[in-house]
Amino acid sequence: MYWLATRSGVVSFSRWRSLALLLRSPAPRYSSFRPSPTLLYRSRQLERISCYKGQKVLKGSSKSTKKFKSLNDTLNDKDLSHLLWWKERLEMCRKPSTVQLTKRLSYSNLLGLDVNLRNGSLKEGALNWEMLQFKSRFPREVLLCRVGEFYEAIGIDACILVEYAGLNPFGGLRSDSVPRAGCPVVNLRQTLDDLTRNGYSVCIVEEVLGPTQARARKGRFISGHAHPGSPYVFGLVGVDHDLDFPEPMPVVGISRSARGYCINLVLETMKSYSSEDGLTEEALVTKLRTCRYHHLFLHTSLRNNSSGTCRWGEFGEGGLLWGECSARQFEWFEGNPVDELLLKVKELYGIDDKVAFRNVTVSSENRPRPLTLGTATQIGAIPTEGIPCLLKVLLPSNCTGLPVLYIRDLLLNPPAYEIASKIQATCKHMSKVTCSIPEFTCVSSAKLVKLLEQREANHIEFCRIKNLLDDILHMYKNSELNEILKLLMDPTWVATGLKIDFETLVTECELASGRIGEMISLGGESHQKISSSSVIPSDFFEYMESSWKGRVKRIHIEEEFAQVQRAAEALSLAVTEDFLPIISRIKATTAPFGGPKGEILYAREHEAVWFKGKRFAPSVWAQTPGEEQIKQLKPAADSRGRKVGEEWFTTMKVEDALMRYHEAGAKAKLKVLELLRGLSFELQSKINVLVFASMLLVIAKALFAHVSEGRRRKWVFPTLAKSHRSKDVKPLDEEHGMKMIGLSPYWFDVAEGSAVHNTVDMQSLFLLTGPNGGGKSSLLRSICAAALLGICGFMVPAESALIPQFDSIMLHMKSYDSPADGKSSFQVEMSEIRSIIAGTTKRSLVLIDEICRGTETAKGTCIAGSIIETLDKIGCLGVVSTHLHGIFTLPLNTKNTVYKAMGTVSVDGKTKPTLKLIHGICRESLAFETAKREGIPETIIQRAESLYLSVFAKEVLSGKNDTKLADFSNTSINGSDESHLQSSRIRGVAHNRTQSTNQTEVLQKEVESAVTVVCQKKLIELFKKKNISELAEVHCVLIGARERPPPSTIGASSVYVMLRPDKKLYVGETDDLEGRVSAHRSKEGLQNASFLYFLVPGKSLACQLETLLINQLPNQGFQLTNVADGKHRNFGTSISIESVPICS
Repeated sequence: MYWLATRSGVVSFSRWRSLALLLRSPAPRYSSFRPSPTLLYRSRQLERISCYKGQKVLKGSSKSTKKFKSLNDTLNDKDLSHLLWWKERLEMCRKPSTVQLTKRLSYSNLLGLDVNLRNGSLKEGALNWEMLQFKSRFPREVLLCRVGEFYEAIGIDACILVEYAGLNPFGGLRSDSVPRAGCPVVNLRQTLDDLTRNGYSVCIVEEVLGPTQARARKGRFISGHAHPGSPYVFGLVGVDHDLDFPEPMPVVGISRSARGYCINLVLETMKSYSSEDGLTEEALVTKLRTCRYHHLFLHTSLRNNSSGTCRWGEFGEGGLLWGECSARQFEWFEGNPVDELLLKVKELYGIDDKVAFRNVTVSSENRPRPLTLGTATQIGAIPTEGIPCLLKVLLPSNCTGLPVLYIRDLLLNPPAYEIASKIQATCKHMSKVTCSIPEFTCVSSAKLVKLLEQREANHIEFCRIKNLLDDILHMYKNSELNEILKLLMDPTWVATGLKIDFETLVTECELASGRIGEMISLGGESHQKISSSSVIPSDFFEYMESSWKGRVKRIHIEEEFAQVQRAAEALSLAVTEDFLPIISRIKATTAPFGGPKGEILYAREHEAVWFKGKRFAPSVWAQTPGEEQIKQLKPAADSRGRKVGEEWFTTMKVEDALMRYHEAGAKAKLKVLELLRGLSFELQSKINVLVFASMLLVIAKALFAHVSEGRRRKWVFPTLAKSHRSKDVKPLDEEHGMKMIGLSPYWFDVAEGSAVHNTVDMQSLFLLTGPNGGGKSSLLRSICAAALLGICGFMVPAESALIPQFDSIMLHMKSYDSPADGKSSFQVEMSEIRSIIAGTTKRSLVLIDEICRGTETAKGTCIAGSIIETLDKIGCLGVVSTHLHGIFTLPLNTKNTVYKAMGTVSVDGKTKPTLKLIHGICRESLAFETAKREGIPETIIQRAESLYLSVFAKEVLSGKNDTKLADFSNTSINGSDESHLQSSRIRGVAHNRTQSTNQTEVLQKEVESAVTVVCQKKLIELFKKKNISELAEVHCVLIGARERPPPSTIGASSVYVMLRPDKKLYVGETDDLEGRVSAHRSKEGLQNASFLYFLVPGKSLACQLETLLINQLPNQGFQLTNVADGKHRNFGTSISIESVPICS
């Protein structure tokens, strides 16, 4: 046994002899707690020194020694590793106040308390000792303990609060006290957000509510935890507001196997994990860049390399991954990568070993490989500065949150071919839907699970869950949406890992929705109004009862409701009898100045109704009205019995009534919370169905939004060609080629007419040349994006497209040097191309822009030629662009490579790019023109031209004709494969809803009948006059309160009638119905407005019918809010429908 003298105490242990030295010097972030030889040598020196000086250190401090000895006996290897973990994080603190606090820490216990300092006692039963017990259960979480109106932290945790939560230490920076910090109760949420945003988990300890015995310490318990991606939810069931739930953050484990790199993701909230093996280094780094994780663990299998060093990427493969991980905090682990990681997660979160985690791994068979980092960044799947963002053009700007995350993950991890086909079939159905569609309530699956498991779901969340379930049932009952619901089952299964039968989903949704509807008050219950009294301020009852009324249906709390009502009446009577006569007496007294004053007020801080007045006592008691009540008054006191003020008074009768009212209210609130928690417990059995349904609606909303934006941009659905190597499948083409007609850059809006279209008929590898600024890079990005969108099942920016089932899509653009790894830009390029070649098969799409531009021209040309030969031999599809024209003089052994070029034209003697893809070779770079256009001085350009002519004169003269484009054949493409979306006639949908006789539905039917008759007669008249070529039919479609227009209305002219909640109408016409509906509903009071609409052929006709309806509907008794709009046009006023029967 050795004794080590540390800065703040003496630590005794036998195995971890180098701990004191480790705690003094900064440890590497990637340390696996394995001391280096130098460290062991210094440790042995320290042991000898400590042995000789041990007695001197302990001399005169026997009491402290006993304290430390008793504490250190409880420290084990795990505790020591936790202390080292905290030490590493404290060394990253930079605030001067935090640095001063860390000097007072002692690493002899998990709290870091120095027992010799003031308030550092760890005596059993004391608050510090109690906090130490809580800390030992969750040693790597910041501990916040409720003490009165504050949440306090001590020792190490106090330092973290000061550094990251912006809090000041208690007692300033006095050196004789242990570090202490905290936040007021009202600021808890902000403090937790600050800590979790910086990657820390927090354990919150609450006090037991209720009276305690005199001089007895309050009981405390762990009420919950806050983790990055998983907020603190304790007490949420009793509040009337929602809580934002961030994207859940997994624990990540990375290992190496025979197939490649493996990543394991564990979600503590969902109790699930997934594994993905066979990843390339670039694909793995892409996942790390796009995944916000809580903890990162690296398996020791990553250390195996030729150098034998712990920097596994020091030589050769692994450098990219090492550079990514070395900038982050991580820990090593060994053993089975999955089992050991699950044990780590259970240890981190304090989960019982018996808890099972569900495997939601999606098979990688028949599935394209994930995107590499270069591919994802160069097409904007990962937002990158200067690169057009693909996500922003796939969805409308108002589509945010969970749907965007789903689309992003789908792009980065393309689905299996069967799932992509299902997604495309779903999108095609969505584009043809003519009925209104639900709002698609999107709820985080992690939020559902956490709130229901911890029984903290409040009435707001239950209403949202019911909306979610009702959206599923709406789709099931609608004939058009039912097919979409069935198609979404498989994509949802892949996204959640849950396999649920269609009928089971519908049945369980009906049961859950019905149960919530039976329990939760969904609004409109007039018999749950707040109590009121003519003598008691309304704010009092509003504050006291709004926290539980309107949560659950009254039938479940009838007894408690009645007790509160009786107590409120009794309180009103007591106030009337004891306070009102005094008020009447004061009002009857007239005095110009300094007269009596008094009123009945609500004391919010004390939750009481008291009399407040002054100078109201009579100077002579004459038994006049009010004197008896004045004699009964006594000073008002707070909950601790202290006098509130000189002007506040009450009576015994009022206090008794107040107490009974408070007791009745507390009982009612307790009953409501009990019912809400009971409902959470009931729904726990349906948690899988709820998670499945919530994800299904997220996918539905994402795909509907994509279809709407795709139709607006005039994109098309590609034909997904099955691989010709698939068994028992006849190929769609004689080759496994890709064909895109009218391809445009995805970042251009074709609807605005600003895009240049290209035709790409690719049956093999393209070797692409072209001038600077000729569109080579844009073409590669466009091909990559279109191919990726196609294999994901999305619409593509083209007039028609045939896209094969690629097993991988790889795009390599420009490369930058990496000083951290000691690599030049050419080294980085070669490393990326090595990975591309290693992962390329005959079913791959490979796109390389300006190959080998980072090295000497001659050797770079030869390397590029060899790479092209390799890709040609593999037989993949792809494009390799280059300015190395010497490649055409090399004796390349290629069979399938085709020469392509970006076209140019001569305008006024100057060569300009056309941005068009043609067949042949382009040797003109337009380098001088590009430099001049970008502002290079004319003198430099002229000198460059003269140098060029002096060196390359012979080549220029002998190859003059070669500067032009050659071989223009095969540029015309038959347009027979073009796919055009034909706009279909909008027809009404029979909704499977029960018939109702309420006023809203009656008004809707009357308006629909009148609109149909008026407009149909006008259309018949115009058709007879030959003003329109085709007789259109009027079929009105209803958009309910929580519904929106289908994608089929995008770009189509429509006439609509808004049915306002006040029964008034608004008539309008638009080419953007969804935008117009959103604009109307954004106004106050119109959030739940319904709409009737019908489509018409052309905006001119829509304007005519709009004016006609504005002028004619008032004649039928309807009230319009925009009658004046009918005066803007002359047509429509002469038609009368008085003789036309209107169906009711």
